[in-house]
Amino acid sequence: MKKYLSFFKMRLMAGLQYRTAALAGLSTQFVWGGMEILLYRALWSAHPERFPMGVEALAAYIWLQQAYLTFFALWHWDGEIMESVRTGAVAYELIRPTDLYGMWMARSLALRLSRGMLRSLPVILLGALIPAPWGLRLRVSPWAFGLFLLSTALMLLVVTSLTMLIYALCFFVTDHRGMFTVLTPVADLLGGGIVPLPFLPAGLRKIAELSPFGAMQNVPLRIFGGDIAGAEIARAMGLQAFWAAVLASAGYAVMRAGLRRTVIAGG
Repeated sequence: MKKYLSFFKMRLMAGLQYRTAALAGLSTQFVWGGMEILLYRALWSAHPERFPMGVEALAAYIWLQQAYLTFFALWHWDGEIMESVRTGAVAYELIRPTDLYGMWMARSLALRLSRGMLRSLPVILLGALIPAPWGLRLRVSPWAFGLFLLSTALMLLVVTSLTMLIYALCFFVTDHRGMFTVLTPVADLLGGGIVPLPFLPAGLRKIAELSPFGAMQNVPLRIFGGDIAGAEIARAMGLQAFWAAVLASAGYAVMRAGLRRTVIAGG
């Protein structure tokens, strides 16, 4: 475990060095969040009775979504990992006295955390400066806020475990781009990346909430805004824990199967 923690810290520190990229991403997140706020404000002004979420909960969802985008956006891949599988450079990873799955898991977690840590706090502070009800406000109890933090940690495990499963599937395809092209928009739709899940039709919303994508940003962001409360929090977090375990087990099994069939040629 110590070696994986050391590798995690090294990757985290390396990712924190890219401050210019983080600044560019920060400005993009704030501007995009402002545009979404203006859009939903216009829709709410026209038909407030048709809104399936409270205004404060929706505002919290949008600002936190922009602040923690790199935590749960499935399209934040590690291109070096996928390229190492395609070119055979993964052979260098296999000679290390470590488990490949554990090492890539630590690397993926560190990558997401380092990207998110550099840009999340400024977006949160800027969102808090927006006047109510469209600014970011903490409106839940300390107990619910603690559950929000725990749900965020579970969300990171779900997202990273799904990413690891996709990396493992790269051992079975010659080009990963087609797989990502199909999966990314599905994840954005069913995970609440395009619109929050309460805005989806009832049938599609039910499918999304039960899918692994619904166990990502949908749960912690709605807990923070109070849109998920009471016994519903336990149910939603239980699904998060379930999908984290299922996806991690599936990813590990697929990777082991892929490594057994891998043949690396060259001298």
